[in-house]
Amino acid sequence: MKRKTLAFTAALAAAALLTACAPAEPEVTAAGFPAEIVIGAIPNENSADLTGTYEPLIKMLEAETGSTVKLQQASDYAGIVEGMIADRVDVAFLGPFSYVIATTNEADIKPLGALAGEKGEPSGYHALGITQGDNAGVNDIKDFAGKDTCFVDPGSTSGFLYPSAGLIEAGVAASGKESDISAALQPIYAGGHDASALSVKNGDCEVGFAMQSMVEETLPGKGELAEGDLKSVWTSEKIPGSVFAVRNSLGDDATAKLTTLFAEKANADYFESQGYCQDEDCLITGEHAWGVVPATDADYDGIRSVCASTKSEKCAS
Repeated sequence: MKRKTLAFTAALAAAALLTACAPAEPEVTAAGFPAEIVIGAIPNENSADLTGTYEPLIKMLEAETGSTVKLQQASDYAGIVEGMIADRVDVAFLGPFSYVIATTNEADIKPLGALAGEKGEPSGYHALGITQGDNAGVNDIKDFAGKDTCFVDPGSTSGFLYPSAGLIEAGVAASGKESDISAALQPIYAGGHDASALSVKNGDCEVGFAMQSMVEETLPGKGELAEGDLKSVWTSEKIPGSVFAVRNSLGDDATAKLTTLFAEKANADYFESQGYCQDEDCLITGEHAWGVVPATDADYDGIRSVCASTKSEKCAS
């Protein structure tokens, strides 16, 4: 039997309790969906409320399913995954690393689709290693050794896992284990991609990691980063896109219909055509992506390989 982390073991116990108390025949809509669908997500930016960035998606799902769709925020990925295991969250927006962690810990979920930044582009993105624009002493990820280093979250793909692999390849860290990362540099977990980038800009961390779109598009677009504030000294290999996942206990019919809805109608073009939003307000999540494209579990095997190479405890089951 696989060893599970304490958090996931507790979640499984909670799931068993909720299952015992659940009604035998939950209410469904005429279209065959639960009367209420709960979407779980965490902010990619420091925001008190994600509702605005999910509003077009929620409007589309309510129109197509007849369900009341609610957004449930959590402070970290583990809370969302635990909610899915306990049947409190039906659909979750997960970073690719978090999706792999969830499946490793036997969460019974599968992808509905992954984010694509632009129409016609495949899903996927990069992580950046960054420092202040005028820091002449840092020009490569090798120069991160011993420095105050901002990561996003130990469960973040582009904010921890792939950076760990980069540090190992550069000879800075022995492995992706938190003890080895702490021995190689001074890790600081900022909690969000924007917080990590801005902490580097403000000098709270000399170096750090964040997703490329946050550094090059989102924060400059909001006026929070100006040209020259930061410089990139390392770029990861391409990372599979963040994923919308559904719990299989929702039922084969409902999950199949949701998969089709996400692939065909969870995108900025459809949202605008239906009047759910206009222009730049037609967001799919806080990542400001165009929409969702088909994805399978096998698309995330590359992350499983990175887990094997880094030996990160966060990958362990």
